Amino acid sequence: MDLQSIIENYGYAAILIGTFLEGETILVLAGLAAHQDYLTLSGVISAAFLGSLCGDQLFFYLGRKHSQAVLSKRPYWKEKTEKVHKLMNRYQTLMILTFRFLYGLRTVTPFVIGTSDVSFKRFAFLNAVGALVWAVAVGSGGYLFGNALEIFIGKVKHYEIQVFAIIALMGFLVWCVHFYNRRKH
Repeated sequence: MDLQSIIENYGYAAILIGTFLEGETILVLAGLAAHQDYLTLSGVISAAFLGSLCGDQLFFYLGRKHSQAVLSKRPYWKEKTEKVHKLMNRYQTLMILTFRFLYGLRTVTPFVIGTSDVSFKRFAFLNAVGALVWAVAVGSGGYLFGNALEIFIGKVKHYEIQVFAIIALMGFLVWCVHFYNRRKH
């Protein structure tokens, strides 16, 4: 099975799962795949929107119903939780709309919001708006990145495996540094 077949068969599912968990790197790669015509940009944005929305709603629910159990298993969230509470006290609406753009706070923020007095309806609405803006911005960014690559190096198809690998490696390295720093604390 070649790269094109893998992306065409499993791409949208991978985007959905990847954005459910975190997903910036996978969404950039998906936007690039859309530029290469393996996926559609609207499909990439839709899968990313759904994955992000559902993941954040789950973390909100966990914060609302199981905050003590979750926090006891994740002591490294303590510092981030305090930071999010401070930001929520000053910029509640803006924080709900934009937290997925704040690296390192994406997973913990909907959880912390779940521990606050923000209603489910309010969070669901603002979360949906934020997820849509994020999916469009990052997915389109990946698509435009593919366009820029084509301008600079010509036909990207010739180098696509290397480009996908480099982006995936960069995302993996960022995740490793983040994971290492989290374990260190």
